[in-house]
Amino acid sequence: MVAVVRVHQTGGPEMLRYEDIPAKEPGQGEIKIKQTAIGLNYIDTYFRSGLYPAQLPFVAGNEGAGVVTAVGPGVKGIKKGDRVAYVFTLGAYAAERVLPAERAVKIPPKIDDKTAAAMMLKGMTAQYLLRRTYKVKKGDTILVHAAAGGVGQILCQWGKALGATVIGTVGSKQKADIAKKNGAHHTILYNEENWVARVAEITHGKKCDVVYDGVGKTTFMGSLDCLRPLGMMVIYGNASGPVDSLNTGILAQKGSLFLTRPTLATYTASAKDLQATAKDLIDVILKKKVKIEVNQTYSLRDAQQAHRDLESRKTTGQTVLIP
Repeated sequence: MVAVVRVHQTGGPEMLRYEDIPAKEPGQGEIKIKQTAIGLNYIDTYFRSGLYPAQLPFVAGNEGAGVVTAVGPGVKGIKKGDRVAYVFTLGAYAAERVLPAERAVKIPPKIDDKTAAAMMLKGMTAQYLLRRTYKVKKGDTILVHAAAGGVGQILCQWGKALGATVIGTVGSKQKADIAKKNGAHHTILYNEENWVARVAEITHGKKCDVVYDGVGKTTFMGSLDCLRPLGMMVIYGNASGPVDSLNTGILAQKGSLFLTRPTLATYTASAKDLQATAKDLIDVILKKKVKIEVNQTYSLRDAQQAHRDLESRKTTGQTVLIP
């Protein structure tokens, strides 16, 4: 038997059940890992609430790290005893799990288990946003919403390293300090300031080349007003709820804007893209251009509380669950 956190019915954090289920062995092309740390992500709440549909019951969670304990037939390049991390839809909230070997990434010795578990989803999300969705270059101005959050902190650090001017929106002075510590050149308290007007002021009316918006519904229209003509609006999350139906004519009216709703799953669909994305992330971490701050640690059995704290915005940076 193996300890897991399962969802039998969608809803609030109370729907996360800590229980035992039968253990599995790896099949063709699969590996089994004993998990040492599990990443907590906002997408976990989308599956739990039912915003993202999944077949019930399911083991929650999308990323983790650990040690390979068994290797199935046909697996090449990974052996028993290797340290690996992964992002693979559902099944992460578990003491051990089986997953396709091609979705695992080997972790170098200089990256510890908590960092490995916390870096994959958010770090690789930042990688494709900055290096592929819109290729940030020196001299660009970027706007990062929730700049003190998990993805936000990485976007600020990496954006600064690429030579961009980074503007971050945050909900408190404490979070403003966190965003500045992580590379934001300017911070805006969205609860106290007209953040659209502040962006225009900071940029002397030129506005931004790209907006990275993981908030969604409440920031969407304002974000469009922060873009220069031909700027790109990137919605990569729905923390405040999904964006309602859009009259695409608004994009023309506001300067022939580009709009995209990318996902990590699409950008890392092939094993080649997954490994390339992970390699770029690992490189910037080892070069100390990006630091993964694990600021909260919970026991796996306390997953309900971890979700409550995440959704009430009590967490900053990265959070991990320990089996």
